[in-house]
Amino acid sequence: MEDYTELIPGLPEEIALQCLTRMHYIVHEVASHVCQRWRLLLQCRDFYYHRKQSGYTHKTACLVQSLHIPADSSGGNSKPENQPKYGLSVFEPDSDIWSQVDPVPKYPDGLPLFCQVASSEGKLVMMGGWNPGSWEPLRDVFVYDFTTRRWTQRVDMPSNRSFFAVGAFDGKIYVAGGHDESKNALKSAWVYDITADEWTELAPMSEERDECEGVFVGSEFWVISGYDTESQGLFKNTAEVLDITTGTWRRVEEAWGVNRCPRACVTVGQNGNFVCLADTDPAIQVGACGVDLGDRTLVTGSAYQGAPQTFFLAEKNHQGHNSKLVKVDAPDEFSGFVQSGCFVEI
Repeated sequence: MEDYTELIPGLPEEIALQCLTRMHYIVHEVASHVCQRWRLLLQCRDFYYHRKQSGYTHKTACLVQSLHIPADSSGGNSKPENQPKYGLSVFEPDSDIWSQVDPVPKYPDGLPLFCQVASSEGKLVMMGGWNPGSWEPLRDVFVYDFTTRRWTQRVDMPSNRSFFAVGAFDGKIYVAGGHDESKNALKSAWVYDITADEWTELAPMSEERDECEGVFVGSEFWVISGYDTESQGLFKNTAEVLDITTGTWRRVEEAWGVNRCPRACVTVGQNGNFVCLADTDPAIQVGACGVDLGDRTLVTGSAYQGAPQTFFLAEKNHQGHNSKLVKVDAPDEFSGFVQSGCFVEI
């Protein structure tokens, strides 16, 4: 690898920096092999924020999506698998580009079932879930770097936890609720620092919340609905809110519709309350899932059980609320069921 003294030979540093700032993230991995200065720059946290401030990051939706099974070219009837396999798809609305993230090396045949994803500073974090072969709960944490296009395994989650709330803010991933390996609902909460690669325990919520949903509103981490160990499937209409500055929780009444699962389908309504995406349009009333992209929301779901998965973009109005759905044509290989997703600004 060459090691140039100038960022781009013959160009002033500020112009050379602007050239690299404008490069699409897809070519970052190849560009990092040009010279050591480029590699160090492209992988630098400060450079990510420079690109973001300059308006050259790309807003994408990363989806935990069932993998496409090609039709049997021989003309025979291929028997479908009982358990679908999941991968990570990335959709970039501005360019209408769909792509697949490389498999996690530890799980080459499919993601852990019901794993959670979140992102921070352009990196994707995958954690938890069930082993796709044995269905044993996992504590794994993996981070994907879109610059190097590599997964790295990080320190495990402190304990087994499934169907928990997750949210990301300022380089940290917050988790709360869910259930343990014995199906006991949890009220504990932790925060993961991506840079330090360490977990810190937070104050617990006031009550157990299994199958809850996590949403950041400003700098507050909202844990919506869920149910107790003794009342499985009876979803609460309350939420608990973490002030990440003080580390204290407060309870909010009437934050969610009674007895409805909130996972992956929560959005902010016209009155600032939380609503279920499945109620916003009949075309997505089954298996609704949404990813807030800032100025718009990617929404997916089906009109009825067994119907094809449909994708829409909902532009936001001046008040920041979702407006009319505009259909997105997804290629066949990205037409599978979407279990969950997150926003990644790359």
